Order: sequence, then structure tokens, then C-alpha cells
Amino acid sequence: MTLTEKILARAAGKARVTAGENIWVKADILMTHDVCGPGTIGVFHREFGKTAKVWDRQRVVIIPDHYIFTADSKSNRNVDILRDFAKEQDLPYFYDVIDEGSGGWKFDATKGLLKRQYGSRYAGVCHAALPQKGHTRPGEILFGTDSHTCMAGAFNEFATGIGNTDAGFVMGTGKLLIKVPETMRFRLEGKLQPGVMAKDVILHIIGEIGFDGATYRAMQFDGGGIAGLSMDDRMTIANMAIEAGGKNGIFPFDQRTAEFVGGRTALNGTTSKYEPVVADEQQTFVSELVVDLDKLEPTVACHPDPGQRKKAKDMASVKLDRAYIGSCTGGKTSDFVEFARVVRGRRVVIDTFGVPATPEIVHDLQNTRWGNQTVWEVLVSAGVQMTENAGCAACLGGPVDTFGRMNTPLKCISATNRNFPGRMGHKESQVFLASPATVAASAIAGHVADPREYVSN
Repeated sequence: MTLTEKILARAAGKARVTAGENIWVKADILMTHDVCGPGTIGVFHREFGKTAKVWDRQRVVIIPDHYIFTADSKSNRNVDILRDFAKEQDLPYFYDVIDEGSGGWKFDATKGLLKRQYGSRYAGVCHAALPQKGHTRPGEILFGTDSHTCMAGAFNEFATGIGNTDAGFVMGTGKLLIKVPETMRFRLEGKLQPGVMAKDVILHIIGEIGFDGATYRAMQFDGGGIAGLSMDDRMTIANMAIEAGGKNGIFPFDQRTAEFVGGRTALNGTTSKYEPVVADEQQTFVSELVVDLDKLEPTVACHPDPGQRKKAKDMASVKLDRAYIGSCTGGKTSDFVEFARVVRGRRVVIDTFGVPATPEIVHDLQNTRWGNQTVWEVLVSAGVQMTENAGCAACLGGPVDTFGRMNTPLKCISATNRNFPGRMGHKESQVFLASPATVAASAIAGHVADPREYVSN
């Protein structure tokens, strides 16, 4: 069996499963957030009763992150709905925007968009927060009410997005009926070269198979090149499995995985026991693709979908209005460090916005020194507008006062993960997806640029 099949078989209490089989599986974690959480809670109460309790309070994780730092009253109210439910159910893993006893959540627009407006428990973007807070463990099943839940597949687990109705059912029973997906294998060999990042790997793959090429299939990433990829790299690749239509993305378990998970579960006091899966020698794949990391070049996904792949070096004629670095895909500490490596000592020439994915990443950037400056200061000195309010922000558009949102037709190069029309705001805007390094080079040049022109070997 493949990695995905072995996890699903275990969760179903079966010796083995095969692609296409419908099975009931036990969930290890259910995650929801401020966009889908109120709807999920509504389904749960409607189907199980107003006084019903969740199946396991230790396994429900609620992370407000999407429409947070906005004056939109309905968005603010969503966070209050989550808080009321967390109190009703006595949930230990509700990562509130405000500290206990602070009343309801309300964003104060008069304080501006750059300075921190959250309490001590706020966790930031759910997909980056889940591993940081110790909720991603090898061999487990993670369901989340967000399509990019598949990012947790970096940790050798089956992680996938589900809708409010399914989530409400899981909340009450801890189980879900799913179809075992076929598995596509992507064997990564070699090593990434300077100026090339994990984002280029997944953009290359999506360009090869199309933005619907993995529809309801598991994308298994393995091969000798895995050893050279950090956990951040693996998260970036697994995150965008959904941009190819994938049911989930998944990586093998290794010592790097063990060190990350062990450290995070210990730091946060979450469950430290887990059982990783190792694929059988004999596996059945619906397709196989070898990716030579040594030969990859900086890649861009062009408007209007992630499958429109081109090389950055061939796109110098594309003039840009805006650059953006952030989101679960492109807002990790390592993403900002690579961005800073390109812009250090230079200035951006277009509006450039930076949104760290979590408060921990804000802390990293503001306290890690690079010479006589912190990484944060390097970015600000280069002209990047950096906000301390970690969250999804303009990645998915949001209300018109969202930081970095495109409210007019603009061309933006972004380290985010999705570029369908209207994704980052105005429906006539154009979003070009690229690695943080390529976004940085392009922000300096004012047009799509190859970051290898700015980094040395």
C-alpha cells in the first residue's frame, strides 16, 4: 500500500484498503476557523442538538485567522461565535484573537494595520499554526474546513479539507466516510540550486499535470531529494496539492520530521505519541513523475490559474504594480529570510506587502539579527510594508480594508498559493504566483525577474 492507503487502512481498522473503496475512518484532529467555523457549529447543533457535546474536546482545534484584522463587523462577530462555542464545549485548543476577559473581538482601524492587535493566545494562519502548536503528527488523520489543510501532509499524515456539513458530522461522531484516493507518485531527486525554492518545485509539478491533474488523488512526494528539503519546504509543496485538484499531499517520515514534531509537541504539551507509516515495497500508483531538482529554475504561475507555468527568466516583459509575501504557503520564517536575502541593501520599486503567517514568525523576524539589523529591519529598510498582524490577509481577498488587498485592477506577484480571478481582491486583477525569492527580485525590478540575478552561488 501507499502512504495514504496505509494511514486510511489503520484509521478504518482494516488490514488493507484499495483505491476507490469507500471506508469509515476515525479522525484524530478536526480543525476549523472563523470563515467555516460558525457554519460547522450550526450544522453540529442542528443535527446533534443544542446541548450536544463534541466527540472529543481534546481533538477539536479552532483557529481564527482569515477575516480578522478588518473593521467589518460581521467578520469580527464570527470570532465571537467561535469563542462562545469554545466556552460552551470547554475546548482547550481555541486560539483566540483576544485574551480572556477582554470582551468581544473588534478590530480598531484607528490604530492602523501595521501594529499588533491580538492577544497572547492568537496563533495566526491555521495551516502554519497547527504544526507550530503541536497538532500535526505522523500517521494521523487531520480534517480541516479549509482546502489547504493538505499542507500537514508534510508530516506524514493524511490531511485534507472538508466542507461544513462533513465537519459538523465529524464534530459529533469523530468519523467520516471517504473514498480511498488513487495515488500519484512524484519522485524528487537531486538538490535545489541557489535562487530556486520549494515553491518552484510545486509550481513545476502543477505545470506538468495541470491545475486539475490530481483531482481526488493523493500526491505522494518521495525520492532521494526529500532529504535536502526542510520541513518548511515540505509544507510549501504539500500545501499546494489542492492547486492540482489533489485530495491530499503526503511525505515520508524521517528524522527531520521526528525532530520537528517531537520539539513542538513537547513545547506545547500536546500528544507526543504517534505511529508513522512507511510505504510498502510494492505500491500501486496511477502515475509516476520524476522531478530533477538540480535542473529546476525559478517558476511563475500566470493568471488565471496555477497551471499556467512559465520560467521567470522569460517574463521580464510583464510589468507589475504590486508584490506580496505571506500566507501559509509563503509566510514562514524561511520564506522571509530568502526574501530578505534578495532585497538586502536594495529597495523595492513597487508597493510590496509582507504578512507573516503567525505571531511566532513575527517574533523570529524581529529578533533574528543579520549583521547590525534584524531581518524585519532589513525588510522595512528595503521598502517592504510589514505588518505585525499575522494572518491570511489579502491571500484570499477579504473585506476592502484588508491589508494588501487589491481594490483596483492591478498586476501582483505573490508568494501565496492561488490566483483564480478575484482571489486577492478585484476580479479584474491579475496574480502571478512565485517563490519568495522570485517575488523579491520582481519587487526590486518592477517586472517579473529571475532571483538568480540577485543571489550568488
